[in-house]
Amino acid sequence: MPILSAPDGTELAYHVTGQGEPLLCLPGGPMRASAYLGDLGGLSRHRRLFLLDLRGTGDSAVPADPATYRCDGQVDDVEAFRAHLGLERVDLLAHSAAGDLALLYAARHPDRVRTLTLVTARARALGVDFTEEHRREAAARRKAEPWFEEAYDAYERIWAGSTADADWDAVAPFFYGRWDATAQAHAGTEAEQTNEEAADLYASAGAFEPAVARAVVAELDARVLLLAGELDSGPLPRVAAAVAELFPDAELTVQPGAGHHPWLDDPGRFTATVTAFLDRAR
Repeated sequence: MPILSAPDGTELAYHVTGQGEPLLCLPGGPMRASAYLGDLGGLSRHRRLFLLDLRGTGDSAVPADPATYRCDGQVDDVEAFRAHLGLERVDLLAHSAAGDLALLYAARHPDRVRTLTLVTARARALGVDFTEEHRREAAARRKAEPWFEEAYDAYERIWAGSTADADWDAVAPFFYGRWDATAQAHAGTEAEQTNEEAADLYASAGAFEPAVARAVVAELDARVLLLAGELDSGPLPRVAAAVAELFPDAELTVQPGAGHHPWLDDPGRFTATVTAFLDRAR
């Protein structure tokens, strides 16, 4: 297992799979080990995936200072990752909460980004996020599902302030296009793969300066793909479209029938979409 050293000395692990040109992959969660990404639905057959375990997750070390879990502090880790691999410019893929980290990286190091693939990604770094109303809107589309009533009741308790693990477990079906055995097994690993302390600090006060980041990405010399799930609430496809408008060269793809993990819902379509985007950038 390869290791690199972050600027503060924290040892960061990463995992390599596949063949082809390198694609640096940042996991979401927030602060979930990269194992949940798998090979991104077979994307490893087209690209060599370098999957980073963020500090304090997976095989990476726990930092001496928990304050370094804040998203903006981890930008230096991504830059150290790039430098360690000896790449002048990178193709960068980020999922979910890692969208914020990738956007902050692009804002701080715009000359280092060749392409940016944002998969069902958050954009708090640009002042855009999902809301409870977005969650309700997307959830209403799943009323015909046999699990809907139990899951929606749990959502109501969460919106009322519940932090119970049982309630969060119950809403898991909303994050997948199909609540089948594959999705259930995938969801079942989340708790053991997530650093909860780090997750609580990831987006803490001061992490984002949206006006500053927006000004930089408005002139970003990199192609950007926003891949949204038709059934996802974070972000809704129309919210992803609004984020795309903040870049000079961005495209939006909405994957039919997909939730928050589109490489599981339809691996072939996901891989074809991302590969086509990356190949056009050569």
